[in-house]
Amino acid sequence: MPPSQAETGYSNENATQPIGVVLEIAGSGSQIAIDIQRLNECMEDEDPSIALAGQVGSQIKIRVNNSWLLASVRNQKQDRRADGSIIANIDFLGEGQEEKLTGRLHGFRRGVTRYPVPGALVYPATTGDLRQVYASDGRDSITVGNVYPTRDIRAGLYIDAMLGKHFALLGSTGTGKSTSAALILHRICEAAPEGHIVMIDPHGEYSAAFRRTGMILDVSNLQMPYWLMNFEEHCEVLLSSSGNERQVDEDILAKCLLKARSKSRLAGSLGKVTVDSPIPYLLSDLSNEIQDQMGKLDKATTSAPYMRIKNKLDEIKSDPRYQFMFSGMLVGDTMADFISKVFRMPANGKPISIIDVSGVPSDITATVVAVLSRLVFDFAIWGREEKTAPVLLVCEEAHRYVPSEKHADGNSVGKILSRIAKEGRKYGISLGLITQRPSDLAEGVLSQCGTIISMRLNNDRDQEFVRAAMPEGARGFLDSIPALRNRECIICGEGVAIPIRVNFDTLEEVKRPASDDPSFLELWNSSGREEDAVERIVQRWRSQG
Repeated sequence: MPPSQAETGYSNENATQPIGVVLEIAGSGSQIAIDIQRLNECMEDEDPSIALAGQVGSQIKIRVNNSWLLASVRNQKQDRRADGSIIANIDFLGEGQEEKLTGRLHGFRRGVTRYPVPGALVYPATTGDLRQVYASDGRDSITVGNVYPTRDIRAGLYIDAMLGKHFALLGSTGTGKSTSAALILHRICEAAPEGHIVMIDPHGEYSAAFRRTGMILDVSNLQMPYWLMNFEEHCEVLLSSSGNERQVDEDILAKCLLKARSKSRLAGSLGKVTVDSPIPYLLSDLSNEIQDQMGKLDKATTSAPYMRIKNKLDEIKSDPRYQFMFSGMLVGDTMADFISKVFRMPANGKPISIIDVSGVPSDITATVVAVLSRLVFDFAIWGREEKTAPVLLVCEEAHRYVPSEKHADGNSVGKILSRIAKEGRKYGISLGLITQRPSDLAEGVLSQCGTIISMRLNNDRDQEFVRAAMPEGARGFLDSIPALRNRECIICGEGVAIPIRVNFDTLEEVKRPASDDPSFLELWNSSGREEDAVERIVQRWRSQG
């Protein structure tokens, strides 16, 4: 006996009538023929899932013995051999049992054990069916929006599966990517108020969104000690030469840096010190060591490389823009305090730290991100015996830091983020990448992301890149990526039971990032006191504050 209208909230006449037949079966994808008249009848149905049945991106079900197979429609074309018929390719998503009394689908699981035979009947999937399919299987999850095309089925993301195998959020500029990222992070913070999340924010957008629930760190209060840098990062900041000169400069810097580190009282108690050891040293010690080596008569080269390094060091020490990192006040052993502050250990109800690097001089931004990323990785490696809590590292504008081979510049940040993508989950590090140009991302990095959340992508190359990274069963959804509305996305991979199209929740004003596009007409039609504003801007510009 089928369910009554009172049970489902919708008339179920269309649900019990087939809309087509199976023509061909081939592994993950197959072909069906759909009756146009039945398609038009379904379009009038009150149930939004039935109303979209048979259309591209919608779900249909096929009966196999006493179970239902669920599939999504990938494409449609008119059948020239039979009038009033449409041929569609479908991708199988999974299967569930058929309830004897009601005919409903229940106990849904991914994958297919028994395929239908050509001639099997195709039915529309109802909202009741989809509710079973998208119902949480008991794992911890966060809800981020409603499943399309339903009005009330909540879309959940399984936190452990999503974070355990990394995730990527992709979408062209203006699709609501920043707000969606803030929404997901807010939901994670609500579910885990004692979590440990570090977000690299290159444009200063997210400070407004997490002022209440996070720690906002920028050049005014980051106080990141220069001596935390390893040798490779020192080279990026202090050396500007290339080719053969670069090798000479690196040898000199390595020798002088090791001497400067060895002078620390801490070095005496450790016994073994290397150029990479995060041990405090005085910038003046490094400068004096370079000066001393330059004065030696038996040096292997002229004084030019010594002068290059010393001049760069003096320039950085005297430039106020670098004070957040190269201040003489940062010579104390504050490593434990710095890590506790940045990694939120303890979180004290503020589980996320927003590292706003928009005020960092552009020539060392990549190095600052590299140091922070490497600290996350090294902390996890050395903390294995302690079984330290996992850390989520979220990187906005990820294509700037992990570029593809043709854009690669050999920066240490690309190497460390690639390493975290490949090895991080073994050590309890989760990586979240946010980008509007997935095709400019290093190829191996996106393929390491177990969950992909794709908003609208306008560029063909980006669409192809995402298509290659997504699993087979999501093909039908992928074709709708260019047609997604703002704040809509396709989610597939480990974080969801099956690929889904989701309409994100609206985020409250106070939790939104400051990423709204300016209204040109509105701003160009309001004038007054521009001279004063220009004066203030010039003043801030000159004082670099």
